[in-house]
Parts: sequence; C-alpha cells; structure tokens
Amino acid sequence: MPTKTLITYLFTPLIIFGGWSSLAAANTVVTPLKTYAQAPIHSNTLTTELRSAFAMKDDSVELFATGTIASVWAHSESFNMDYYQNQAIVGAQWQVTEKFKAELKYQYSYAADNGLDSFIYGFHDLFGIGHNGRDEVAEDRFSISVPKYGIEIHDFENETLASALHSYLEYQVFENKYNAVSLGASLYLNQVNSGPFKRDSFEQGLQINYSFNYEKHALFSTAGMTFRDSDAAGNSMPYKNSTLAFAIGYGYAITPSHHIITSYHFYEGEIDDGGDFSEPSHEYVLGYRYLLGSAAFEFSAIENAVNMDNSTDIAFTFGVRYML
Repeated sequence: MPTKTLITYLFTPLIIFGGWSSLAAANTVVTPLKTYAQAPIHSNTLTTELRSAFAMKDDSVELFATGTIASVWAHSESFNMDYYQNQAIVGAQWQVTEKFKAELKYQYSYAADNGLDSFIYGFHDLFGIGHNGRDEVAEDRFSISVPKYGIEIHDFENETLASALHSYLEYQVFENKYNAVSLGASLYLNQVNSGPFKRDSFEQGLQINYSFNYEKHALFSTAGMTFRDSDAAGNSMPYKNSTLAFAIGYGYAITPSHHIITSYHFYEGEIDDGGDFSEPSHEYVLGYRYLLGSAAFEFSAIENAVNMDNSTDIAFTFGVRYML
C-alpha cells in the first residue's frame, strides 16, 4: 500500500470527525506524543512507551491513529540492513475507573518504498554528516544480511514485518495537582502468517511512569522491562529473554492550541552476542501538536544517536487523536 494512500486512509475519518466537533477550549496540559520505537528490532517487538502518569477525565475515551515512515541503515562488519519500514497504528485508550486506565491498539508494519533515501542524502550533505557507506550502494534497496547467523533476506518490498495486537492496563498509585505516579502492564501478540518474517510471538511488559505538570510545562518519564520468548523470533539470532528501557520527555504549551514536545528514549540491545545489536539504541524525538476542539494533530521526527549502527536513520510520524 503506498504511503500516501495509507496516511489518507488512516486519518481522513478522524479529521472529518474532529472538524465536526464544537470548538471547545483546548486543554493546556501537555502529554507525550504518540510514537513507537523505530530501531529495526525494537520497532517490531514489544517496546516500552513513554506515557503520562496522570489520569484522564472520568469515563473519557481517546481514539488515535498514527502512521510512520522510516529509513533503516544499520551497518557494521558483521551485518547490513538497508530498507524502508512503514508502520500504522490504530487504537483507543479510556479511563475505566478513577484508578485504572486501559489501552488497546493494533500495529501493522510493512516494507515499502517511502522515498526517504534522497532526503537523507541531502540532509547529511547539508550538515556535513558522513553517510557511513550508504552512498556506496544503490538507493531504495530492501536487504538484510547477517552472515554470522545465516540470514540473507533480499528484495522483500511489500512484505509484512509485524502484525501485532497491544493491550495495556495502568494503575494510578499517586496523583496531586502537579505530580503523578502510575504502574503499567502490557501484553503483546504478534502473528505474521507468511513471508520471510513469518513468526508468532507473545511478549509482556511492566513499567513505572512519573509525570510533573506546572502551568505550561510538563515533564514525563518512564522506566520498564519487556519479557519475551527468545525462541519466537523465527531465526537463529540469540535474543535476550528480557530488556530494559527508559524514556524522559519535556513538553511546553506555547498557546492552549500549540504544543512542542521532545523526548529521549533508551532501549537495551535485544541480541546477546556482544555485537552492535547488543548495544543500546538511543532515539531523540521532536514533535509538534495542534489542538482543535476535541481533536489533536501531531507531527514528530525520530532520529537515532550515539550508536549509528543499530538504529533507524530517520523516521517521521503523523498522528490524529480524538477525545470522546
């Protein structure tokens, strides 16, 4: 499915729905962006998400949809990954009781040409950033090579990378006007029925969230652990049974309708072999949110840092959220 068609399909119903709503006063409380990890392995497994520890209004329901386009270039002496990945997520979260908040969503990730290679070349050249060998191969490839484990997957455009159902339940431990602490648990079921990425996996996660709000400012943080079956990956790579993650973010309400949000995400490496994918992935997110009545529209960019050989070069996420 072409990327433009995907985004139009996802967002048009919510945009129309949001446009019909009355222009109620926007909420100045800033919350984290709706994004998901984009490092090649983390993006297609269960990964801890940065969340607000504050409760929503009683009995409220939020619908959301996001679309992400990303370009992967993960290159070292022992492996090479060069492909585009695209991700669509639709879901809802609701305040079940005063203390419990729940979320259910579906994630579909697939390989398709989103044309980011040319953009990345231009960006690197503009700021004098090295290409790390990317300029030595053809553009718009779909190639994964890990000779150490006998993995050679090529020309996999339009193949499914993940088809996963996520559920999340959060319990609020403490909340006052400025501070909140909550505990969350996640269940994840991924089932890809055919193709080179065929697999079934069931994963679980635990996390603790702390948030602070003061007037136009907001801080949010999350620390968590994911548990997985190391044999469910469908290949010979030695996956860890559990991994840690940490994220911290800051948001500022420029006006009641315009928010700027940034965050840093740390993901422990998922492969246990002493190589680059055993090292942590680091991602920085910078985003903007526009609120219109009960609807919110988000745009964010995700950039890898520190270890350039085990993460996604760049990813862009477009999101729509609607509060019932």
